[in-house]
Amino acid sequence: MNGGDEVVTAPAGPPQPLDWKFSQVFGERTAGEEVQEVDIISAIEFDKTGDHLATGDRGGRVVLFERTDTKDHDALRRDLERMDHPINRHPEFRYKTEFQSHEPEFDYLKSLEIEEKINKIRWCQTANGALFLLSTNDKTIKFWKVQEKKVKKISEMNLDPPKAVGNGCVASSSNSNSPTPGLANGGSPDNDFSFPPGGLPSLRLPVVTSQETNLVARCRRVYAHAHDYHINSISNNSDGETFISADDLRINLWNLEISNQSFNIVDVKPANMEDLTEVITSAEFHPTHCNMLAYSSSKGSIRLIDLRQSALCDSHAKLFEEPEAPGSRSFFTEIIASISDIKFAKDGRYMLSRDYMTLKLWDINMDSGPVSTFQVHEYLRPKLCDLYENDSIFDKFECCLSGDGLRVATGSYSNLFRVFGCAPGSTEATTLEASKNPVRRQVQMPSRPSRSLSSITRVVRREAETSGVDANGNSFDFTTKLLHLAWHPTENSIACAAANSLYMYYA
Repeated sequence: MNGGDEVVTAPAGPPQPLDWKFSQVFGERTAGEEVQEVDIISAIEFDKTGDHLATGDRGGRVVLFERTDTKDHDALRRDLERMDHPINRHPEFRYKTEFQSHEPEFDYLKSLEIEEKINKIRWCQTANGALFLLSTNDKTIKFWKVQEKKVKKISEMNLDPPKAVGNGCVASSSNSNSPTPGLANGGSPDNDFSFPPGGLPSLRLPVVTSQETNLVARCRRVYAHAHDYHINSISNNSDGETFISADDLRINLWNLEISNQSFNIVDVKPANMEDLTEVITSAEFHPTHCNMLAYSSSKGSIRLIDLRQSALCDSHAKLFEEPEAPGSRSFFTEIIASISDIKFAKDGRYMLSRDYMTLKLWDINMDSGPVSTFQVHEYLRPKLCDLYENDSIFDKFECCLSGDGLRVATGSYSNLFRVFGCAPGSTEATTLEASKNPVRRQVQMPSRPSRSLSSITRVVRREAETSGVDANGNSFDFTTKLLHLAWHPTENSIACAAANSLYMYYA
């Protein structure tokens, strides 16, 4: 206590590193089992509640999973909340349904095969108990509605067997040739007929029952013929009515209800294609401001645009890029600078970008440089020639942020993924493997202190010193790469794809 009523509290330090544990795996491969190309997962996305997870694969299928532990423990959760106990749940998902979203097509005008591979999935707002989502391949976006439908069945015609024939006779006798006047509701004008006491025990009407429910996926709309180049991104707007789709040179704005027209809002195509110096690699709407969106380029820059400025937003409101260090330029500089993915933090204040070697965290109010830089696999820098020869240098890794904004994650080779703490002062840098024992390949390495460049720009360098091994001291494998992962919106839970297997971890 200080001066009576004031309480002096010590400033809170960075959060402790998380202890990650294996939760579940779907589609686990047995030893020696060959992976089918069509089964390889190509997209992962949690919905806003975190109760549903969607994956897309190269075969054009979308698979939905639903969380089960929250439903089973709602009553227990309320009791624990009343007693003010911390809730330690083990996140569990189960398979919900799957459907064929896209089929392989052929563009006869351009003589091009269009793959059925799902590039991106985005959840839309739920309504009336139905789930809505957008999925896209290289050319066509589809809007899906997934809903439980009751299966109607007619219950058994439970006539009394001995009297069934008699009932047939009675029914046929009513179809006599003598016309009898009838009422509109099926009644009879005369009252000569009277039911015997106790009714007719052998005459039973069939009953329609609907006990079973089936999940039915229905394509509500198809948004096609708007992109000349491959679609790399789709993103929902916070207004719940519109979304964007981006290819290499253009970004289009759509209304969910209108599938036959879109508005081109960004066009970076030069008059002469020989003058083309950069392409769009990723685009995303701001999570709360419906007029703002960001897109990244192959030159390593991010542009923030405001839809209120003009109909065609070729001029950006803000440009985020890191100046090139003098003397560091090489043949590979532009290739590894290309940004493969960008994500907004939940509050919209920060953006996360992933290029080939690093993760960068940007403050949208500060365009002088990234707030933090995380080295993902610096040990590969001496191997860039090999990576270029086998095309691995063009791999597009995704990134994600935790719901509280305190951590970021991205994938690497050898089915590894990395989790970094981005709170001020944090030195958390965890390497995990997509397997049932995520920490089995961990090797204790001396942590290096973060190197501060200035008071406002904090660059964190955490990498392995050895050139021939990965961050855990193991030889790296370029054929097994973890490109796709997603962080649960409210909890420390990560879903990641290793080939055709979906692994889930919690902390």
